[in-house]
Amino acid sequence: MTSIRRLEGRRALVTGGASGIGRATVQRLATDGAAVVVNFIGGREPADDLVGQIREVGGSAVAIEADVADEQQVIAMFRQARERLGGPVDVLVNNAGVEQPFRLVDMPLDEWNKVLAINLTGAFLCAREAARGLIESGSRGVIVNVSSVHELIPWPEFSHYCASKGGMKLFGQTISRELAPHGIRVVQVAPGAILTPINHELIENPDKRREVEAQIPSGRMGTPEEVAGAIAWLAGEEAEYITGSTVFVDGGMTLYPRFV
Repeated sequence: MTSIRRLEGRRALVTGGASGIGRATVQRLATDGAAVVVNFIGGREPADDLVGQIREVGGSAVAIEADVADEQQVIAMFRQARERLGGPVDVLVNNAGVEQPFRLVDMPLDEWNKVLAINLTGAFLCAREAARGLIESGSRGVIVNVSSVHELIPWPEFSHYCASKGGMKLFGQTISRELAPHGIRVVQVAPGAILTPINHELIENPDKRREVEAQIPSGRMGTPEEVAGAIAWLAGEEAEYITGSTVFVDGGMTLYPRFV
């Protein structure tokens, strides 16, 4: 595998790792030398396919199914990860997330709870288990929360999603202070408009896509690989002095007055 291999010897876990930003992140971390757990839920074929691709070129990866909103499944996933990787996870990427537009007056409680459970409670559960393993073993590590520009930008019909990402920001900042004495960094990566399945309605609507891209200073949507590159860099030694911060990968989207 050709790369700087800045993450040689590291043990990573990427939630929602079988598609979109998660898949690109798994590929990048593996290319950079990490052994990677691909977390998924539901059909396992995409995860197994990704693991196979990584192993074919000399990388190390395993797939573990778990619902990140389920405490016992998360605990079991981290136990399995430690057994299969030979040590505690020292690079956690909290990427799993969902969104579905609803006006406030139409939103069922179940929908609100689902988004908060996966996007925010899932990040809490995984961060807790990662931190427990690292502190117990006396190891250093990093937790990368995949947030969104919507930790900053309010967006009509996405109050549940924006609440989850705003919560993730302050959650990450708070635990970064708690965990710093243990050598554990916590950072947020906030993607803007990215070419992923979660944005399929925007991607498939040429007029709407052009309207959005016209308001992004870079003039285009981003790619999962661009987000993955930022995550990989933040996970490495070059970013050792960065904790508690959010890195926006948004083509300048948060600079545009109409958005903020």
